[in-house]
Amino acid sequence: MKQTTAQAAKTKLSTDTEKTNHGNLIHVKRLVKLKFYDFYLNEHQNMACRRLHFAGSSFGFLGLAKSVKNRSAKPLLKGIAAGYACAWVGHFFFEKNKPASFKFPLQSFASDFRMYSDVLRGRLSLKDRKFDKI
Repeated sequence: MKQTTAQAAKTKLSTDTEKTNHGNLIHVKRLVKLKFYDFYLNEHQNMACRRLHFAGSSFGFLGLAKSVKNRSAKPLLKGIAAGYACAWVGHFFFEKNKPASFKFPLQSFASDFRMYSDVLRGRLSLKDRKFDKI
């Protein structure tokens, strides 16, 4: 059976990846990240909660920018505090669940930035879940 160019490139890429990463280790890590992000999105189905997360992440980025500009950690700490306050209000009052950051702080932190990025790229909606492209 003849392989297409795309299939051949994919086969070569996966073979190279497996050789350089000792088996399927890199594939397992990607799978775990994808599964956690699916879980994370499932915990953020309420639009008010998503909007609050987006606002909170924006406060965090603004705090980071101001921190760099002023060469002070104080704005960053305020941005982080405002970000988590927004997110937790979203979870406790709108989503009515516990924030994933209580059990999985690092994965949740990374997933929050991924969700922020997906909203900016138009892959996730802040209006209605039916407009989500994920």
